[in-house]
Amino acid sequence: MLTGKVALVTGASRGIGRQIALTLAGYGAEVIVNYNGSKEKAEAVVKEIEEKGGRAVAVQCSVADYEACGVMITQMLEQFGHIDILVNNAGITKDNLMIKMSEADFDAVIDTNLKGTFNTIKHMYRPFLKQKSGRIINMSSVSGVLGNAGQANYAASKAGVIGLTKSMARELASRNITVNAVAPGFIDTDMTQAMTDAAKEATLQQIPLKRVGKPEDIAETVAFLASDKAGYITGQVISVDGGMAI
Repeated sequence: MLTGKVALVTGASRGIGRQIALTLAGYGAEVIVNYNGSKEKAEAVVKEIEEKGGRAVAVQCSVADYEACGVMITQMLEQFGHIDILVNNAGITKDNLMIKMSEADFDAVIDTNLKGTFNTIKHMYRPFLKQKSGRIINMSSVSGVLGNAGQANYAASKAGVIGLTKSMARELASRNITVNAVAPGFIDTDMTQAMTDAAKEATLQQIPLKRVGKPEDIAETVAFLASDKAGYITGQVISVDGGMAI
């Protein structure tokens, strides 16, 4: 389904990003595994892909750093020749009620989650235009769709990703480049496993399907949007949340 394609997945060393990298590789894509601080975990993802016959490389870069994103993308274009799929998955949380939230924590989340998405798209814009093809999949969140108490910074960043996605979809559609967002709900990752049992139960009550999602649920949606099968879909927000945003 993705044979011959090269995918750049940001924040791919763990959690949802890791599964996206593995899934895209499983469908035949060569994968650039971006990470910020987890070098060993990123290299483990590369090793797992290679052991299954795929091709992957790990590359360190904070997506919040505009210049570093440019260097990373330039180097990867030189190494692979082209990049066909950009998955903006890198993200952080620094949750707190607004009254307790510091300016630094607000800025850090915006810089990584929203500005980081801008940074990679900005540096891939001309290469995609030149190719007259490309797939951009941005990771939003159910929090960006509904809002969430204690997550003003995170929800704002993820809502911003939705606006950015729709704007880019309009700009790039004439060049056969699609831009979509995926909005995960409550997914079984290290982040959610750290929640208290009471918090988990309260969240489950908000999910019509009454169960948490798996990283594979997100990864398969991303793979579909990255494929030729989704060639007539652009500017959309696909909620993968068990019905939370109904």
